[in-house]
Amino acid sequence: MILPDDIKETISDTNIPWNELKNNVILITGATGTIGSALVRTLFAANKKYKLKIKILASGRDEQKAEPLVEKYGAKFYKQDICVPFSISGNVDYIFHCASTTQSVKMINNPVDVINVSIDGTRNILEFAKSKQVKSVVYLSSMEVYGQCIRGEVTENDLGYLDLTNPRSSYPESKRLCEALCSAYCVQYGVPVKSARLAQTFGAGTLKDDTRVFAQFARSVIAGEDIILHTEGKSRGNYCYITDAVRALFTLLLKGENGHSYNIANPAASMTIREMAELVAGKFGVNVRVEIPANSQKLGYAPESGYVLNIDKIAGLGWKPRYDLEQMYERLVCDWRP
Repeated sequence: MILPDDIKETISDTNIPWNELKNNVILITGATGTIGSALVRTLFAANKKYKLKIKILASGRDEQKAEPLVEKYGAKFYKQDICVPFSISGNVDYIFHCASTTQSVKMINNPVDVINVSIDGTRNILEFAKSKQVKSVVYLSSMEVYGQCIRGEVTENDLGYLDLTNPRSSYPESKRLCEALCSAYCVQYGVPVKSARLAQTFGAGTLKDDTRVFAQFARSVIAGEDIILHTEGKSRGNYCYITDAVRALFTLLLKGENGHSYNIANPAASMTIREMAELVAGKFGVNVRVEIPANSQKLGYAPESGYVLNIDKIAGLGWKPRYDLEQMYERLVCDWRP
């Protein structure tokens, strides 16, 4: 089974000082999402292997989605609107702040909500972290903070242009402000927070209702249908396998420098959407067709990008990705097949 193997691989990473987590309380916001639930599963397995006695706290809005986290992985669930201040009693030692709005259609149709969830939610978590005097916080940011009109290899010091009249900019611009909030709380209050600029992350364990383009490609090949592109596919994407991303997040939690941002991606997996479609179609025996809908502007696709994330900074902490894009699809499709 792919997922158990992935979890076993993650907790066997000797670059991560797992024993530092012993007897600690770890909070994961957005715990029912793909990354959040992967973190919960990993902590449960690490508890079992290393006898860490970690207490796992999971927060989210959907109690039904949270049931496996409680029943299978021993998490204590808090039904929580991230825009409302947290009121969890007792100690909290570490936080992964994963809660965010990631659906492109919502960025177009509900940009105010997207901004409120990002800014209010992150401020609430940082205030909570300050009050609990936590040991470390990891904020899950996005490669979309780099914006448009930026090309080539980009480091954490590079930023591009964002069109503030485009409602979809509600997502990357609010992510930028959240990173600024993290830096501000670190400087003014000493909150030990790091920001993870994640590439698109997928693999075994990805939620089956994911609407992003890689998930659409996977659903097409599982159904034996052609991959249909709704753009010319010229935009270059950056990707990372879930297991690799989770290892990176634990690396940042325990070894990252406070107040800093880190790219998390596999540069070898960077390619245009059209190239990715051709790779997947060739591997699984389907074709690629381009059908651009008349209302494509309303579908919330990200503006074209052409950059590759540089990962030297997090590589300096001992992390490196292991899975290329073809392997990522192999494992995702295997996990999703009936």
